[in-house]
Amino acid sequence: MRILWTLPYLPWPTTSGSKTRQYHLLRQLAQRGHRITLLVQSRVPLGDAAREALEPLLERLVVLPRRPLHSPLNLLASPIIDYPMRAIVNGLAPCLRHRFEQLLDEPWDVIQIEHSYSFQPFEKALQARGLPFMLSEHTLESVMGGACHDRLPLWLRPFNAFDRWRYRRWEQRVLRQPSEVVAVSNHDAELIEQISGRAVNVVVNGVDCDYFEAVRPCPHSQRLLFVGNFEYGANLEAIEWALEEVLPQVWMSNPAVRLAIAGHALPASWKLHWNDPRIEWLGYRPDLREVQRRSALFFAPLRYAGGSKVKILEAMAAGLPVISTGKGVSGLAANNGEHYLGSDDSSQLALLITQLLNQPWRMAQLSEAGRQFARQRHDWSVAAQQLENVHMRLTQLAPAGASPSGEVLAE
Repeated sequence: MRILWTLPYLPWPTTSGSKTRQYHLLRQLAQRGHRITLLVQSRVPLGDAAREALEPLLERLVVLPRRPLHSPLNLLASPIIDYPMRAIVNGLAPCLRHRFEQLLDEPWDVIQIEHSYSFQPFEKALQARGLPFMLSEHTLESVMGGACHDRLPLWLRPFNAFDRWRYRRWEQRVLRQPSEVVAVSNHDAELIEQISGRAVNVVVNGVDCDYFEAVRPCPHSQRLLFVGNFEYGANLEAIEWALEEVLPQVWMSNPAVRLAIAGHALPASWKLHWNDPRIEWLGYRPDLREVQRRSALFFAPLRYAGGSKVKILEAMAAGLPVISTGKGVSGLAANNGEHYLGSDDSSQLALLITQLLNQPWRMAQLSEAGRQFARQRHDWSVAAQQLENVHMRLTQLAPAGASPSGEVLAE
């Protein structure tokens, strides 16, 4: 199939779950022989590392710059009632719209748009030409906006509430337009179905199980591991809750327990605020396997959530027992007590951690169950097959693809 795939960010380096998802789905579909043109609007320039990672997977790579977040246009457009803020920041882009229209002059088997917030530059061209397309929605932004609401200054909270209301209107309108809609979990699919009044496909988030297969955690290390992208409010809140309420209770019973925190955009102020030597501030690690080998279990104290958690799946694939909240494993059909241990209460989480670190046999059970769960239900090959099934339905509506040019472009 000849696929036109749009993204509002470069999927390399894989500093977030969304970028990880995009990179591995591109890789899987390229390995299956599909010819992909990737149209990206990026806030960072295309560097050599991203070019080397992406170009071998693609027929063409087209990268256009996104205007700065604090652009006067974004500020002037912020009161517009029809567009939520993320649609403004990622939209109102004439160069992107024009390049997309040029690409639509070519025949495509599949047109794939990622994220409703990136849809504005493409909407009129798709409507005018009546072309079938799919839209993949990773999480409902109108719901996720609540994750950071209480963290905002009081004067910003009314605008955040207004923006969530705008986003709900935007989602209701945009999600009715595609020929096919994709969610990343059954839970998200149900929410999108309620908003759009239509059937929604599920293409699960995944993990490269072979990549993590050789990892063997260290059950006697007393080290907990958390990994997240700290540009997202849910991850910030999770660490603050863990360090203020959960870990102090753990340390009362077992003062040797350590917490390693890895991820992109780790706030520098945290090291000063929590200067306990038992907290290890690791920052972004492109390869997590060595950190996983030195850890006893994965701790995900998330209280706000959407989609499904790639980092939890990576931990399971690496054999790390997982302790989490209900929100932490939302979007995964994992069973509490079988695939992970969980609670939404800080005291109960502390007790689970303390008990599990003293039960190597139980850790081994959870490790094996997690590995099997990840491989059987969430290997990227499973997700790619689900996406291919959606693409096949689109090919029945789209004109036949043309011969590829074989050209690789960066603009």
